Amino acid sequence: MRASLLSASLLAVTGAFALTACGGRAADSTVLRESFDSGDTFSRTVDGRPAEACEAARRTLLSQGYAIARSDDAQVEGNKNFQPREDDHEQLVLRISCAPRGSQALVFVSAVQDRYALKKSPTSASVGVGALGSVSLPFGSNDDSLVKVASSTITDAEFYRRFFQRLQQYLPAAAKPKPQPQPAASPQPPAGPEPEPAPAATDQG
Repeated sequence: MRASLLSASLLAVTGAFALTACGGRAADSTVLRESFDSGDTFSRTVDGRPAEACEAARRTLLSQGYAIARSDDAQVEGNKNFQPREDDHEQLVLRISCAPRGSQALVFVSAVQDRYALKKSPTSASVGVGALGSVSLPFGSNDDSLVKVASSTITDAEFYRRFFQRLQQYLPAAAKPKPQPQPAASPQPPAGPEPEPAPAATDQG
């Protein structure tokens, strides 16, 4: 009996260590993915002032059907709703920050995708049935609500590349780099009158 109890205790301790180890590996994998590398997925340097860059970002979001929740000279926030399935809803939220960088502007953007599921909560209605009193029946109205079930930051580099490419189109013309004019060829001095040919020499006899 004592041996069986000891075996059960050892199994319980081993299982606890295994669960702890699994949780640690899951946490470590998330930290390892957040490497703070030197890539420029979420930021770009553009020509112009920060206010001009944020205005270009606002117009970029408006051109794609986003609703603007906030907009000023330093930050822009917009959101767009999707419904991939009947009971599933998604919302994409973009947050843009604009900061000075010398004579240019540094633009940061982060996109967060939130997923919502429709939860139905049927309400019962009471009906009087003579001597039986009142009976609750599951019909009437449904108190439906959207519940957030997931949220994640988009890390797709191609998504952000397209955003910054579109933003460049809305930068003011003065902020865009102008092509350098080719140096004009120096004018040649006008040619003078051609010299008259010298008279032919004659023999003096």
